[in-house]
Amino acid sequence: MNDHTRGRKEKRISAQKSIPYREMAKDGICRVRDGYYSKTIQFYDINYQLAQNEDKNAIFENWCDFLNYFDSTIHFQLSFINHHSSMKEYESIIRIQPQNDAFDDIRMEYAHMLRDQLAKGNNGLVRTKYITFGIAADNIQEAKPKLERIEADILNNFKMLGALAYPLNGEERLRILYETFNPDEKAPFRFSYDWMLQTGMRTKDFVAPTSFVFRSGKDFQMGNIIGAVSYLQILAPELTDKLLAEFLEMDQELIVNFHIQPLDQTQAIKLVKNKVTDIDRMKIEEQKKAVRSGYDMGATRSLITA
Repeated sequence: MNDHTRGRKEKRISAQKSIPYREMAKDGICRVRDGYYSKTIQFYDINYQLAQNEDKNAIFENWCDFLNYFDSTIHFQLSFINHHSSMKEYESIIRIQPQNDAFDDIRMEYAHMLRDQLAKGNNGLVRTKYITFGIAADNIQEAKPKLERIEADILNNFKMLGALAYPLNGEERLRILYETFNPDEKAPFRFSYDWMLQTGMRTKDFVAPTSFVFRSGKDFQMGNIIGAVSYLQILAPELTDKLLAEFLEMDQELIVNFHIQPLDQTQAIKLVKNKVTDIDRMKIEEQKKAVRSGYDMGATRSLITA
C-alpha cells in the first residue's frame, strides 16, 4: 500500500461520525460540540398571503421585532423542509377523536374537511418549519436554563405573530434527522432512549444512512439518494415577500436554511464603515484604470450631470 492509498483510507470515517453533533438529550437539548448547545422549535403558517395590506404591515413589524430579539450571543437558523411522508402516519396526526359530547358532530365535520384537504394532491409532500437556536456554554447545567428562557421568549413572540409553535424533544429532533438522511426509507422512524441502554447504541446509530459519499463540494450521496447543495447570495435592490414561498411551492423534496448570526451594534457599524471604505477604494481604482485607458473623467462627469 503506497502513502497516497494509505492517506485516503485514513480519511474514511463512518456515516455516524459524519453527523456533526455529540449528544441529543431527551428534553431536546443537543450538545453540538464542546461548549455549544442548541434547541429546536417547530412553528406553523399564518395567513400572511391572504391578509390585507394593513395586516401584512402589522405582521411584518412583529416579525422585525421577533428578529431583533436575538442578540449577538444567540446563533439561530430557520429551516423549511419539504419531504415525503406516509399518508397513514399523517392521517393519524390529524385524526380527531370523539369526546361523547354535544360538539362531536362539529369535530367529525372538521376531521372530514382535514382529510379532504390532505387528499387534494400534495403527493405525500409535507412542509414543515423550524427554528433552531444555540448558545455557548461550558456545560449542560449552564446551558439548560439559558436555552429554556430563550425558548419561552421565542414561543411568546410566535404567539404575538399569531403562529402556533411548540418545542421539540430529543426523539422529535432525531425523527427530523432520520427523515432527512433517509428520504427513500419506507420504514417509519423507531427509537426509544431505553433501547440505548439495552443495546449500547447511540442516537446517531438510529438516524444515520447506510453511507455518505462526498465526491465534490456540491454533490453528495446518502445511501441510494443523490442530492446537491446550493449557496445563494442574492444581490438585488429589493426582495419580494413571495421569494421564499415560491421556493417552497416546488413539488420537490428540498431543505431551505437561513443561517442568521446577529452582530453587536458596534461591530455592525464598524463592518458597514469598512464596506463603504472598500467601495470607495474600488471606485478610485476603476477611475484610475479609466484614465490610463484614455477616458476623460471630466467629460464623463459632465455628460452624467447633463
